[in-house]
Amino acid sequence: MKNIERLANIALAGMTFAPLIVKVDPNLNVILTACLTVYVGCYRSVKPTPPSETMSKEHAMRFPLVGSAMLLSLFLLFKFLSKDLVNTVLTCYFIVLGIVALSATLLPAIKRFLPTHWNEDVIVWRFPYFRSLEVDFTRSQIVAAIPGSFFCAWYALKKHWLANNILGLAFSIQGIEMLSLGSFKTGAILLAGLFVYDIFWVFFTPVMVSVAKSFDAPIKLLFPTAEAARPFSMLGLGDIVIPGIFVALALRFDVSRGKESQYFKSAFLGYTAGVVLTIVVMNWFQAAQPALLYIVPAVIGFLGIHCAWNGEVKPLLEFDESKTTSEDVDVDAKSSKKVE
Repeated sequence: MKNIERLANIALAGMTFAPLIVKVDPNLNVILTACLTVYVGCYRSVKPTPPSETMSKEHAMRFPLVGSAMLLSLFLLFKFLSKDLVNTVLTCYFIVLGIVALSATLLPAIKRFLPTHWNEDVIVWRFPYFRSLEVDFTRSQIVAAIPGSFFCAWYALKKHWLANNILGLAFSIQGIEMLSLGSFKTGAILLAGLFVYDIFWVFFTPVMVSVAKSFDAPIKLLFPTAEAARPFSMLGLGDIVIPGIFVALALRFDVSRGKESQYFKSAFLGYTAGVVLTIVVMNWFQAAQPALLYIVPAVIGFLGIHCAWNGEVKPLLEFDESKTTSEDVDVDAKSSKKVE
């Protein structure tokens, strides 16, 4: 697993700085960046303990409604308030989040080169006038925050597309690494709801496209084009993170059964096919496309067909990550008692 994590970190560095070295076709850049981000996030999510935040079925059902309310609120903000004011406030907010996300993303690679006690000794800092509020961190996290602060300052000052993408990649990887759907049933509910959500807000209203163009914050990846009318191709982070946490669940399902990448391969292949299809249709019609319209059926379809072919639909649907974890904890507790 350590070797896999190292390869993932190398892949992350490569996809981050490749555009500086080689000019890549924007369409190919979208596909490679999205797929590599999902791949890295999935393998980073495989840990002794599952991701800390687990989504319930009720949360999955409400998520499209909450997302719609937030999207409409942003649309109204940009319509009735100054775009510069809204984007300034959002930039400050995302700079703080960006430092945290980048630090967490870089930490596994950085702490290998630091003294062990820098990774273990916890420093507690209390706010001057609010002593009840405190923040815990290690020296390694402080070191990891230095490049994170640099990139956030670069983004705030220049709003360069590469700085935007670096922050977006960090948000995406952390989202896939830290979030868990718990079960494939919850994942199917979430993806189905967002499938309808994406189609409605892109095809039937101007809201999604308007917000994406007005929102000057790292909630989307930007890929420069040679077209004056369309200087950038865009891919929303939701089109990476939401399917990504489903693909990551497939990988952890494989690991829990001792088959490291059986169904992960089919789910990841489905995601890749969905992204490719999105790009093809977008270029064919020369119009913005709801990426989840193509990604959701591809991911669920590839995984479902593979499970049906192997006759393992029932084990897949019965898989519950929280129950699996609690059972593992019980087994570990019993074995430790026997040793004692």
